[in-house]
Amino acid sequence: MASPPPADSVANLMGFLRKVGFGKTLPSIAHRQDSISHIIRSILSVDVVQPGHIICTLTVNPTVANPYNTLHGGVVASVSEAMTLACAKSVVGDKELFLGEMTTSYLSAARIDEKVEVEASILRQGRRVIVTSVDFRIKTTKKLFYTSRTTVYIMPLSIKFIVQLDEQ
Repeated sequence: MASPPPADSVANLMGFLRKVGFGKTLPSIAHRQDSISHIIRSILSVDVVQPGHIICTLTVNPTVANPYNTLHGGVVASVSEAMTLACAKSVVGDKELFLGEMTTSYLSAARIDEKVEVEASILRQGRRVIVTSVDFRIKTTKKLFYTSRTTVYIMPLSIKFIVQLDEQ
């Protein structure tokens, strides 16, 4: 059986967890439905929209920063998902989509007040599967900070019909 960690290690870990916000109460606005999507939409502005290709500018502000004053990793994932779905919708229209898998490489960090170019493009489009790439680059230097690959599935019409019948 492994021995328990030294008390100072546990104290250091507890201090770190408090520092990064574990155990804090969320403000009431965070309990509102769709609050995360609202925050994500507020930091993005659309620059280019073409079928299978979208470019937006993301402004890193304190609302979406982590305790190290850099863009929060969860925000990177949320923006990647939103950009992927928008990119896929640009070629499939109103078909229902669902996220299959997403991988993200966090290569560096974007600091508060930096402008980040977020570019989503389709790498492969099949009858039922779309694979996208979403790259985050500092707007002025084009330095790559984060990159995501996402697979989305196009929901078959028969499943959509069954779900609609089930909801009635």
